[in-house]
Amino acid sequence: DDLLQKDVQERLVAVLRTAEALSRKYHVIVANPPYMGSQGMNDEVAKFGRDNFPEAKADLYSLFMVRGIKLSLSNGFVSMVTMQSWMFLSAFELLRARILEENSIVGFLQIGYNSFPELNSKVALACAFVIKTDNIKEAGAFINLNNAPQSADKKQVFFDRKGSKDIFWKNSHSFSSLPGSPLAYWLSHDFLDCFSEKKRLGNYARAAKGLVTANNEKFVRSWSEVSISSAGFGLTREEAKTSKKRWFPYAKGGEFRRWYGNFDSFVDWQNDGYAIQTDLTDDGKRVRATNFNLDRIFKPGISWTVVTTSDPTFRVVPQGFLFDAAAGILQSQPENNYSILGSLNSKFTREALAAINPTLNLHPGYLESIPLAPPVDSRDVSEKVGRIVAISKSDWDSYETSWDFTALPLISVIHPGDSLEANYTALRAHWQGMTNEMKRLEEENNLAIINIHGLQDELTPDVPLEEITLTCNPYYRYGNNKSEEELEALLLADTMRELVSYAVGCMFGRYALDKPGLILANQGETIEDYLKRVPEPSFPADYDNVIPMLDGDWFTDDITERFREFLRIAFGEEHYDENLRFVERALGKDIRKYFLKDFYNDHVRRYKKRPIYWLFSSPKGSFNALIYMHRYQPHTVGTVLEYLRDFKDEKLQARKNHLEAVSISAGASQGEKTKALKEIEKINKILAELDDYEREVLYPLATEQVEIDLDDGVKVNYPKFGEALKKIPGLS
Repeated sequence: DDLLQKDVQERLVAVLRTAEALSRKYHVIVANPPYMGSQGMNDEVAKFGRDNFPEAKADLYSLFMVRGIKLSLSNGFVSMVTMQSWMFLSAFELLRARILEENSIVGFLQIGYNSFPELNSKVALACAFVIKTDNIKEAGAFINLNNAPQSADKKQVFFDRKGSKDIFWKNSHSFSSLPGSPLAYWLSHDFLDCFSEKKRLGNYARAAKGLVTANNEKFVRSWSEVSISSAGFGLTREEAKTSKKRWFPYAKGGEFRRWYGNFDSFVDWQNDGYAIQTDLTDDGKRVRATNFNLDRIFKPGISWTVVTTSDPTFRVVPQGFLFDAAAGILQSQPENNYSILGSLNSKFTREALAAINPTLNLHPGYLESIPLAPPVDSRDVSEKVGRIVAISKSDWDSYETSWDFTALPLISVIHPGDSLEANYTALRAHWQGMTNEMKRLEEENNLAIINIHGLQDELTPDVPLEEITLTCNPYYRYGNNKSEEELEALLLADTMRELVSYAVGCMFGRYALDKPGLILANQGETIEDYLKRVPEPSFPADYDNVIPMLDGDWFTDDITERFREFLRIAFGEEHYDENLRFVERALGKDIRKYFLKDFYNDHVRRYKKRPIYWLFSSPKGSFNALIYMHRYQPHTVGTVLEYLRDFKDEKLQARKNHLEAVSISAGASQGEKTKALKEIEKINKILAELDDYEREVLYPLATEQVEIDLDDGVKVNYPKFGEALKKIPGLS
């Protein structure tokens, strides 16, 4: 009746209509809400989520989930299609807890990949569900479509499922026993009981993130880069502090490997890590590095690869290590380490972690929360794991990329009078025996852990060959998608490449046939240092640390000629021709072609782009000479220059003079003359190339007398030589 208030009334009615629409009155809510992670929200939306739906603030779809439940009447139904991330991720833990406490999931479909084929999206992994808004906790039906191929038509997979055996009936309340309450619907009741009845790993061991140096290029090195005398092994923290050593073993995660290994890095912890602990940010306000865990360093423990796309793998770490952020650290009483390691590398732990942490990142909190039978019940496990670790360590140390490498197995199993092929056959049988024993022990370990947790009816102890993580096992090394013949050919070829690499190491004095382990592995060591340690070598090291690698026998110390000499001495003269043919068949080419085409690439791969042998190479590769960086001295480039000049001005020129004489000789045939002229033309091009290389690159570099410091690492030192060295992508 008051015309002045008509406008207010109309606005009020609009508000009341909105309030009615948003009131809790619906029997059924059906939605495919929008998806947007919190990092994509503007400030207003993000604040609204934090203030009103704190348990669901991680994504826009989860905000709608909570709002949908609030719109529904008691005993109503909320049915949605959303991303599947809320099933597992810690960001949604409070959301899961609220839903499981106040409601019941009565139907659930994990769709996973190819949820929206019309969008051609491989990223949007979705799920569909029906939540009943009560807390009766009736059992719900859970169906997994995510185990079908990524590109599968999930609608068809749903209708083609085999019936009731593909449906998991679970009471929503049962998930509450799992750390973080993930919707691990596939776990049996017995498995779920393990989480509620057993103690957690955290009762026996402490897990933590490793050190973040915040500048690995400055503080971390591949172990083979630096002088071995500056590294400390097996020390306590106090011993390391007083040792004055600079570099110490650093566990850094790495490839899929269980039990032992992936040890290829050092960290600069001189003076108890003073440099790292005082390295400030650019503004000078704080120390860059974090996670020092000073009470844990240098103590034995267990590490794992924190970020992995495959199953988690755990490895024992002996005394004397520090731990990187990429490799967490787990420590317990030393007598418990092996039994805990056996549990961690078991099928049981794999399934438990898949339930509570189905992401790529295995953080310490997840690890501590897995159930674990008391280590005292696992003495049998400790003995088995001790043997497993010994086999794994023996395998790891059989390759020169280990700092505990002593001798090439192919040489250490030599049977006098036998050919190289016979020795390889014996070594291959030994490797097969190691693999078989490892498989048996791992399966016995699995069985013991399964029995301890009472899961005999649902887990099997079997370990496939490709998961026996020994480098000598081709099924693990090359994958299981090849025939047995292909795997054996690959293993043989790689074993011969390792033989060649070891031979080159002996040429430079890094190793010796007469003495195990590293010989010359410190900066600036000389042939005199070598002879002090190996007074009468059967295969002497190269005198001047320069080994030419050319397309013919131009020099007596050419790398191909020296390898032939190595074969004669290491395996005997009697089978030399047969042995050389065996090596060349395995490599698929003549040994000289292998050195010219493949050796250096193989070396760079073996040392992960931190080569210890450096290749001086002219632009088109007509001249090549290797040096060993640990023996480098400022005059070394000058020695390479002498080889270049000798090759260019003496040997090539003499060859050219001979060919010119043939080309004009009355006694030579026309074919011989034509061939001579073609070779002269080729030599002229090579000479022009080498003249430019000498004048523009090698001579100026030789006059500089370049200094290097191995502690700076290959990435700093290698580029100092510019175009004189063979270019390595990523090392500039």
